[in-house]
Amino acid sequence: MKVIVARVPEAILNEIDILVKTGRYSSRAEVIRVAVRDLIRKEFVSARSALKVYG
Repeated sequence: MKVIVARVPEAILNEIDILVKTGRYSSRAEVIRVAVRDLIRKEFVSARSALKVYG
């Protein structure tokens, strides 16, 4: 796994910390990995749908 550095607004970091403190996720890194994974899946689904409409 590669390491990346990203700047995150404090308000979002606070919300991430709440997710970790409540036990929904084990770490900040896990929250961010899940969020990125879900965004990528969503974007690829949208791209495939757009290709069907325009292709």
